[in-house]
Order: sequence, then structure tokens, then C-alpha cells
Amino acid sequence: MKICKTIHNMHAACRALRHEGKRLGLVPTMGALHEGHLSLVRAANSQCDVVAVSIFVNPTQFGPNEDFSRYPRTFDRDRELLDKEGVDLIFAPSVEEMYPQGAITYVTVEGLSDKLCGKSRPGHFRGVTTVVSKLFHIIEPDVAFFGQKDAAQAAIIRRMVRDLNMPVEIVVCPIVREPDGLAMSSRNSYLDPQQRQSALVLHRSLMRIRELFGNGERSSAKLIATAKEILAGWPSVRLDYFEIVNPDTLESVDNVSHGALVALAAFVGSTRLIDNIPLNV
Repeated sequence: MKICKTIHNMHAACRALRHEGKRLGLVPTMGALHEGHLSLVRAANSQCDVVAVSIFVNPTQFGPNEDFSRYPRTFDRDRELLDKEGVDLIFAPSVEEMYPQGAITYVTVEGLSDKLCGKSRPGHFRGVTTVVSKLFHIIEPDVAFFGQKDAAQAAIIRRMVRDLNMPVEIVVCPIVREPDGLAMSSRNSYLDPQQRQSALVLHRSLMRIRELFGNGERSSAKLIATAKEILAGWPSVRLDYFEIVNPDTLESVDNVSHGALVALAAFVGSTRLIDNIPLNV
């Protein structure tokens, strides 16, 4: 496994692999890897000849009062996990390497980037699409793998790739959950034991919506109202948003007869968690 810390070295390594006719898969991460990330690596290994993983805590997707400085950084552990999974390349650049002094160019997907998390985290998705665009240019993967937990991010990246004619296939893999249903997240490490228990109500509210949908309820308003009643019973959980949207446009839908994405974000203590489920007809 090769570790590259400069754009030049990573680009050269990937170019050499492509010249050998290798199908290259990319798993972009911010490190602090968990089973959710590793499931993406395994999917990449199953579909590609070689796999690259980026580890970069991207400052441009964090707001001024968010957790950039305390976001978990566990590079040595991450490297060991990726080595066991048979990853070929790790790209671990510094902030200075990725963002030259005076950089003023960004990639924005208008109309989608202010939806869901973009509404309460202005500039977040602009930071995501900018860094993912840079990674695509540096690594030039054939396929890139993302998690369904970040469903809005995946929709926005798919649109960016389509609109800018980027020659990369986007694969979105299912959410990986703890045995009790909590969606795996690097931020789960912030939760104390009591908060960890409180966080389970997020998944329970989504499961209740899935149950009602299975029983024939199609009104988004009624589904959301039921979920909010469940969440209201947990005062330690502060809802940021709970929406039912078109999974491609992220626009709210009044009726889920044709399927939809149910997405939520909530603060458990000071930790912001997200989760979602698709409603498939």
C-alpha cells in the first residue's frame, strides 16, 4: 500500500495505474474510519482492479462554529484498517497542499446545495463539491463510492458529475448501522453513554415512518407529524430538520406515492447527527 501526501505523487501513481489498464476506484473520506467506510472500500475492491482512499478533513465544508478543530483524526489506525482491506493507495494531503494560498475558486451546485443540511449549514455543500471535484481531477477514478447516509451529498455529487461531464461513475452504498440501529458516523464518538441511548430515537422515528408507509400512508405531512411526536418525547434531542423529499432534486414532496427520501438531522447534546431512509414503491 502506497501513501501519497502530495498532489503530484498521487496524480503520478494513479496515472501509472491507468496506463496499465487498471480500473481505479476511489473512496473519499475524512478519516476516523468505521465499518461504514470499510463497506465502501469492500464495494470498491469488488468492482475495481485497484482502490484509492483519500483521508482529508476538509476545512471548506465546516462552518465557523462547527467541529473542524476537534474532528477525530486517527491516521495510524486508519492506515492499518485500510492495509488489512487491501487498499492500494492512500491520499493524505495537508490543507496547504489542497488549497494553495489565495485560492478563490469553488464548485457550487445551484438549487441543490441549499437543501437539507445545506439549509442549516450554509456553504457546507459548496465545500464538499469543491473538494470532491479536486479529488476527481487529481485521482481521475473510473468509479467513486459514497454512502447513503449522506444522501443529499450523493445527490449533489451526481448532479455535479452530470452537469460538468466528469468521466466518473458514482456508486452509492447502503447505510451501515450499529446492531441497535444507530447509523455509523465518526461523530458518534462524541456521544456519552446517555446521549448514545438518546440518539436511537432517530432511527426509531424513521422505522415508524417506514411502517406507516408499508401500511398505506402516503401523506408526507402525516408521516412527518408522527415522527416528530416520537422525537418530542426526547427533550435531549433537538431536531434540526425532518423532511420528505425527491431523492434526486431534494425538493419536498407532499405525497410519497412515487417513492421519496426521508431525511433528518438532529443535535444530541452538541453533536449533530444525520440519518435517512428511502421509501420505495
